[in-house]
Amino acid sequence: MRAHFCSPVSGGVADGLRPMYNSYIVKRTQIYLDERQDERLGRLARSAGVTKSNLIREAIDAFLAGSNDGRDRLARFHSLLDAVERSPISLPDGASYVEELRRADRLRLDELDRRGRE
Repeated sequence: MRAHFCSPVSGGVADGLRPMYNSYIVKRTQIYLDERQDERLGRLARSAGVTKSNLIREAIDAFLAGSNDGRDRLARFHSLLDAVERSPISLPDGASYVEELRRADRLRLDELDRRGRE
């Protein structure tokens, strides 16, 4: 088997290199990145001491570890809605809110006028 090596991120082998991937058990694919994505990915890879490919594989693993069909996200969203329903946010009516903003603006302008006269 042919293995490709990279610098260790954590827990590398004694010679300072660890297998990055085994070329016989991975499938090669190609993706297109815009220039900004490529630059950001390159900076992150350099700072982590890994290849861009490794970061992409890690991102795919993290994505795939989540819900494939969105049911988990939807369940979390529904639980948040339930929590809001149990303890609704108390908001003033629109007219009261606007009047309070205007009152605060008048007070602020009065304070600025007073400071300007001092």
